Amino acid sequence: MPSWFPLVLVVLVLLLSGLAGGTREWLVLRARERQRGLFSRWPVPMVPIEALDPRFVPNELGPTLGVEVHFIGRGSVAVPGGTSDTEASILAAMAIGAMRMFEFGTCTGKTTYLWARNQPGGGRVTTLTLAPDQLDDYRVESGDAAFALRHARIESAFTTFLYTGTDVESHVEQLYGDSKRFDESPYHDCCDVVFVDGSHAYSYVVSDSEKALRMVKPGGVVLWHDYNSATRGVFKALNELAKVIPLVHLRGTDLVAFRRPA
Repeated sequence: MPSWFPLVLVVLVLLLSGLAGGTREWLVLRARERQRGLFSRWPVPMVPIEALDPRFVPNELGPTLGVEVHFIGRGSVAVPGGTSDTEASILAAMAIGAMRMFEFGTCTGKTTYLWARNQPGGGRVTTLTLAPDQLDDYRVESGDAAFALRHARIESAFTTFLYTGTDVESHVEQLYGDSKRFDESPYHDCCDVVFVDGSHAYSYVVSDSEKALRMVKPGGVVLWHDYNSATRGVFKALNELAKVIPLVHLRGTDLVAFRRPA
C-alpha cells in the first residue's frame, strides 16, 4: 500500500461527510419551506399572512399603507428572544386599532414598545416577565426540556426595557412573576391581542396558552412565537392545541395564530 493512501482515504471520508451534512441541511431547509418535517407534515396548516387580517392584503404595488407602522428592524443583530423583522412588523401592525394587548414574556421589551408606539391613543399594553430575582419561582415539570430553563433565565435578565424612558412608557403595565402563578381573571374576554412568547417549556406553553385563550375577547387574536420542530415544547403544545381549535401557521414566520370567533 502506498504511504500516501491513508491520507487520501481520510480526505475522501471528510469530503463525503461534509457533503452528507450539507445535503441534510438542505433537506431540512427544503422540508421546512414545505411545512414538513423530514418524515411527516407539520400539523398546523400554513397560510399567507393576509389570511390573518384584511389589513395585510396587498395590492398591485405590494403592501398597502394599512400596515404602515413605526418600526425598529434588527437586521443581522442578534437579540435574546428576538423576533425576525418580518415577525416584528406583523406584531407591530396588529397594534393598529388594538386598545388592550397582553404579552407573555417581555424579554428586551421590543414587542412591548412596538405595540405601545403603534396602538391608538388611550391604548394599554400589559406585559409579564420573570424578574432576575424571581428565577427560583420557575417551576420545571416532567417533560420540560432542560434548554427551556436556560432560555428562560437568559430572557429574564432584564430590568430595563426598550420602552423604558420613552414617551409611551406610561402606556405600559409591566408585571413581574411566574406565568403559571399569574391570575389572568381580571383580563378575561378583554384583550384585542395576546402574544404567547414566554418560556418554551412544554408545561409553560400549555399553561400560558390556556390563559391566553381565556383573555382574548371575541374577534381578538392570540399569537404564539417559535413554532418550529427545534423548539420542542412549543411545537408539541401547539400541535396538540391544533386538534382542538383552528390554529394557522403564518407563512415565512414562526408565528401561529388563532382568531376567536366574534
